[in-house]
Amino acid sequence: MRPWLLAVVVLLAGCRTDSTQLPGITVACTISPQPPRVGNATVTVTLSDRAAKPLTGALVKLEADMAHPGMAPVLVRTGESAPGSYVGHLEFTMAGDWVILVQGALATGQKIDRQVDVKGVLPG
Repeated sequence: MRPWLLAVVVLLAGCRTDSTQLPGITVACTISPQPPRVGNATVTVTLSDRAAKPLTGALVKLEADMAHPGMAPVLVRTGESAPGSYVGHLEFTMAGDWVILVQGALATGQKIDRQVDVKGVLPG
């Protein structure tokens, strides 16, 4: 089964810019299993440049939060499993809508800050 593509941010040059967005950087995020369910999940973040070259040596962390207030966030560090591919394992603790914040820094020190919406996590 193919993991579901949650979000892709491609070539940010035409988007609103701030200190957290990097022109020419692609951030892709996949999650498995699909559909997402309460319990363990694997989140893979893939970073590449304008030429689709993998961006290696980044430090990437994930923060998963329920879309409504009152739940404790799930914090996860990732490891680079292949060039430009960063994998983290988290646990969806409740059914419903979640938000995953992808944060970190490239090897150059440039910051990464993206939000991925995960709609409708199913009961386990």
